[in-house]
Amino acid sequence: MRSIPKALALLIAAAALAGAAAGLAAPQAAAPAGQRVWQMSGAQDSDAILPEKARAALVNSWRKDRLEQIVPALMRREGIDLWLVINREYNEDPVYMSMVAEPAMSARRLSILIFHDRGAEGVKRLTANWHGAGSAGPFYEAIFKDRAKGWKAQFETVAAYIREHKPKKIGLNFSEHWAFGDGLTVGLMRELEKALDPADRARIVSAEALCIGWLETRLPAEISVYRHLNGIAHQLVREFFSNRVITPDVTTTEDVVWWLRQRITDLGLETWFQPSISAQRSPEDRARYGQGDRVIRRGDVLHCDIGIKYLGLCTDTQHNAYVLRQGETEPPAGLRELLRKGNRLQEIFMDEFAAGRTGNEIYLAALAKAKAEGIEGSIYTHPLGIHGHAAGTTLGLTEAQSGVPVLGDWPLHENTCYAIELSASHLVPEWGNARASLGLEDGAVFGKTGCHWLDGYPRSYYLIH
Repeated sequence: MRSIPKALALLIAAAALAGAAAGLAAPQAAAPAGQRVWQMSGAQDSDAILPEKARAALVNSWRKDRLEQIVPALMRREGIDLWLVINREYNEDPVYMSMVAEPAMSARRLSILIFHDRGAEGVKRLTANWHGAGSAGPFYEAIFKDRAKGWKAQFETVAAYIREHKPKKIGLNFSEHWAFGDGLTVGLMRELEKALDPADRARIVSAEALCIGWLETRLPAEISVYRHLNGIAHQLVREFFSNRVITPDVTTTEDVVWWLRQRITDLGLETWFQPSISAQRSPEDRARYGQGDRVIRRGDVLHCDIGIKYLGLCTDTQHNAYVLRQGETEPPAGLRELLRKGNRLQEIFMDEFAAGRTGNEIYLAALAKAKAEGIEGSIYTHPLGIHGHAAGTTLGLTEAQSGVPVLGDWPLHENTCYAIELSASHLVPEWGNARASLGLEDGAVFGKTGCHWLDGYPRSYYLIH
C-alpha cells in the first residue's frame, strides 16, 4: 500500500499551487546554460504516487483551473466567441477527455460542449450532452433537456442557442494539417449544418488554434508536478540500468523491456508506447557476437526509450548506459566525448528557445551553431503534455532536417513542455574509428526564463558492472 500521508501531502501542495496562481505565471527560474547538470532528487518519486481517488481529485482541480484560465485567454487570442466540441462515445475528439471531469472514461452517446465568450460575463460553459451535465462533470451547465425527441434534437438545441445569442465566429474542430484540431467527424458536421440557419453556417471557422493552445498550455501547478513525473521516469532508468536488473552476458535487451513494462504496471502507471532497449557495440564485438545477438555484452552502449503516463501527462526519456569491460572503471574516452557533444547540442538547442519564434527557426538556428562547433547531430523535438507526441510546434523531424511545413511554423508559447529529443554522432577511436550515434531525450519546460529541464539530464553514462 502506498503511503497515504505522502500522497495527500503532494495533492495538497499541488492544489495550493493551482489556487495561488492568478494567471499563467512562469515556473521557477532556469539555471544558466553552464549549470544545466544532472540534479535528480534523492527521494524515491515512486513513493509519492497517488491512489486513484486522490489522482482524480488533483486532475479535476487542474481541469477546473484550466477551463477558467486557459479557455478564455485562447478564445480572445484567436477571436472566436463560440467554440463547439462535438463527438460520439468511443470516437472522442482529441480535446474532449481533457475537458470533462474524472472519472469519465469516454464520451457518452452524442456529447457536445459549448464555450461561449460573453465578454464581461466571462466564458459560459454549457453542454448539450445526451446524458446532461452529469457526463461532463460539474464544470458545465446542461441546456439539452428533452431526450424524447431523439439525439438529433441535441443539434437543434445548439442551433437555437446560437440563433438566440448570435456569436460572430463559431469555432469547430476541423483542420487540414493538425490531427489535434481535426476531431469533428463529417457525419456530425453535416448534422450540425442541417440544424443551423444559413447565416450561422457562414460564421463557422476552424478552431484548430484553440485545440492546439488548449492542449499545449500547462498551468504552473501542472509544471510543478511534471518534475515529479520525470523523477519517476528517472528512477526507473536508474533501476534497470544497473546490476539489479542486468547481468552482462546473461540478460537480453528484451528481458529489460519486459521487466520495465511489469514495473510500470506494478506502480499503477501506464506507458504510452512499448519501451525499447537497444545495444550499440564496436565492429569487433558485432563480428564476435553476430548481428542478431540480443544478449547484453560487456563493452555495449545501452540506449533506452521510455514514456510513462500519469495524472493525464506524458513523459519521454532516452538515456544511455555503458557495460564495463573487465578492468574498466569508465567508458572509453571516445564514448565520453560523444556524450559530451550530445549534451552540448542540448545546451545549444535549448538556448535558442524564445517566445514567438517558430519551431523551424529554433532548430535550424541550433543546427547551424552546432555545425560551427563541429558537432554532427540531428534534432527532432516534439511537445509533451496530454499526449506523448503532443500539440504544439514541431522542432525538426528525423526525415525533415531542413524545415517542417505548417507544423514547424507554429510559434513557441510560454508555459509549454517539450521532449528535448536529438542525437549526436562521433568517430570513436577505441572502436577503430567507427561512427557511433547517441540518442538523448528528456522533458523540459519553456517559460519566461527560457527553456530548462524538468528534472535534469545526465552528463555521464550509467555504469553497469
